[in-house]
Amino acid sequence: MSRIWPLARRHGFDVLIVLAALESALELVLRQDAAEAPTTTLWFTVPAIALLPLPLLARRRFPFAAPATLWLLAAALSFVDGRLVTFAVSSFAAGLAAALLLGNLRDETQARVGLAIVAAAAVTIVYNDPNHTGGEFVFTPLVFVIAWLAGFALHERAEQAEAAEVRAARAEAERDAAARIAVAEERARIARELHDIVAHAMSVMVLQVGALRHKAEPGEREVLEGIEDTGRTALAEMRRLLGAMRRVDDGLELEPQPGISRIDPLLDEIRRSGLPVELHVEGEPFPLSHAMDLSAYRIVQEALTNTLKHAHASRADVTIRYGSSDVQIEVRDDGAGAAHGDGLGHGLVGIRERVKIYGGEMSAGRVNGGGFVLSARLPLAP
Repeated sequence: MSRIWPLARRHGFDVLIVLAALESALELVLRQDAAEAPTTTLWFTVPAIALLPLPLLARRRFPFAAPATLWLLAAALSFVDGRLVTFAVSSFAAGLAAALLLGNLRDETQARVGLAIVAAAAVTIVYNDPNHTGGEFVFTPLVFVIAWLAGFALHERAEQAEAAEVRAARAEAERDAAARIAVAEERARIARELHDIVAHAMSVMVLQVGALRHKAEPGEREVLEGIEDTGRTALAEMRRLLGAMRRVDDGLELEPQPGISRIDPLLDEIRRSGLPVELHVEGEPFPLSHAMDLSAYRIVQEALTNTLKHAHASRADVTIRYGSSDVQIEVRDDGAGAAHGDGLGHGLVGIRERVKIYGGEMSAGRVNGGGFVLSARLPLAP
């Protein structure tokens, strides 16, 4: 069935065209004695009436010429025998299909020309029919004009759907590009912070080695002096790398890097911004490494900033759980849910990148009963 359906969609209309040609020829043979039957001999009328719908088989290659040829051929046959085209029901159905195809053309100029061909050919066929009435000059062309309008409406709808798909694809591509930029900028920001921490640790090591060198024995001083020189060289390279990584608008950070121990000033700042927030600490607090301490602080900061900007919450709760093998952070609010960042590398993108550094886990989403919760777990050991 999975193979038959695409095949039927592609060639089903072609089968109907062939059946219409056969039905027209068969109807002409079986009803040749009818009062409204064509008067021309069968050797001409049978092939002619069977040939009439066949141009539609070329509609994919010639979307304008194929249906237009059907109507021009029908008008031409009406001059030979006025009853020939109007005799078979299948010819009427083929004319409706051709009018719809002309209205469905992408080129509006060709579609309008097709409308003129349909109207003119329909009037000509009615005029050449010896059994025509006055009302048929209006109603018969009107039926085919309505079919053309239906095709034109389908074309407009298809164009709107295609435009919507293009806009959706463009928006998705822009979101992907913005996400990649946000990840890259957040990783650079994290790298700068970690390099600051490493540079500070190296400075302390160099100073300690220098102090130890002055107290060491003469034989040990040369070794310590070499270690000190290597440390100073590495520290100079680290500072040069930091200078290359910083952006022009970063400025100088004169304050020490924050951590979980300095989270109370952050919560006070959020409260002053209009969002009541409560801190809950579970377990026995213990000192974290400088890098993890900073990342934990940033996770809480980004989560609360997202809540303040996007969630429209009336309160928030921050829970920090100290475990034997990890530190868990949970930020919960009663709002509509935080956004996925502001396109500048913040928000959930930054939190996810920080958690990924330590091989941790992160989840975020709405909860039953309303609200939004963000959870992050930072394992103490890699």
